[in-house]
Amino acid sequence: MNSILNTAPIKGRGTSENIDHRFAHRTIVQDPEFAECAPKPVTEVRSTTARSIISRNNSPDVGFNLSVNPYQGCEHGCVYCFARPTHAFHDLSPGLDFETRIMAKTNAAELLEKELSAKSYSCEPIAIGVNTDAYQPAERELEITRAILETCLGYRQPVVLITKSNLILRDLDILGEMAKLNLVRTSISITTLDDDLKRRMEPRASASASRLKTIRKLSEHAIPVSVMLAPVIPRINDHEIENILAASRENGASHASYVLLRLPLEVEPLFWNWLNMHYPQRANAVMRAIESCRGGKAYDATFYKRMRGEGLIARMIARRFRLAKKRCDMEKNSKALNTRMFRVPHDRQLDLF
Repeated sequence: MNSILNTAPIKGRGTSENIDHRFAHRTIVQDPEFAECAPKPVTEVRSTTARSIISRNNSPDVGFNLSVNPYQGCEHGCVYCFARPTHAFHDLSPGLDFETRIMAKTNAAELLEKELSAKSYSCEPIAIGVNTDAYQPAERELEITRAILETCLGYRQPVVLITKSNLILRDLDILGEMAKLNLVRTSISITTLDDDLKRRMEPRASASASRLKTIRKLSEHAIPVSVMLAPVIPRINDHEIENILAASRENGASHASYVLLRLPLEVEPLFWNWLNMHYPQRANAVMRAIESCRGGKAYDATFYKRMRGEGLIARMIARRFRLAKKRCDMEKNSKALNTRMFRVPHDRQLDLF
């Protein structure tokens, strides 16, 4: 299945290889002797015209039904990203292509207005940036996510934002207005406080200290903020659970959640190769621990099991997380977002006739 194009880490990239995707009809193999001479991959952001923007989720173990993803692919380069296999639908590799071939839905805000204005639309919270980060580097110039938030504020559409980027602070003005109306919740993903691990595992994401500062700034502006420890990886970052929650609470996070590492489809070989590259002495032990949480397999996609796993190690992680939340007073769930204020702006109503 795999075509290893590089056997050494590439600075600033989560993976150094472009493995074949599951729909590929051909395999490209590069002589490893020439891998070091290959040019460093650059990020290409492609503008795409989406046909629809609100995705509907039917998974019973996910806390939302509607989502919007302004981008496909993610330059943050998190090696563990469960969304990597989606690049296969575009005949691109879930490996290096996923973090260097980014598709930006430049008509996202326009489409969102159209879909929110439809008579069939029934208001409920929309999660933004679920598959790929809505505040990845391309957003700094393109401002697609900002335009989406402006639309949501105009329609009084409640949203949940998930990110690991401090770029979210650029939009404090909009988020602050939405928070006053109980239209927004934010969640900052923190996987480690160890910057060396961060650089290896999610190379182009914000540093740990920056994410804690982001939590603090959001909290200071009365914008509800929680911390998401995703993923928890046995023998890699699970020892940090208590410290991450304590640091997040100290900076203003009011709630916490976690997801156990997921390795669907092409993510499994990518993660396995990453382990052997960065932690060769414990790679086998890490994979055995992961498999013990997945019924002896690398991954189990069964609803309710896929997020938490099963077995002794999974139960220990769940118990430690629960106790840490209690110790940090992060057990209270946020109040439901306001859906009663939803409206189609008057000027948009006129456009419908």
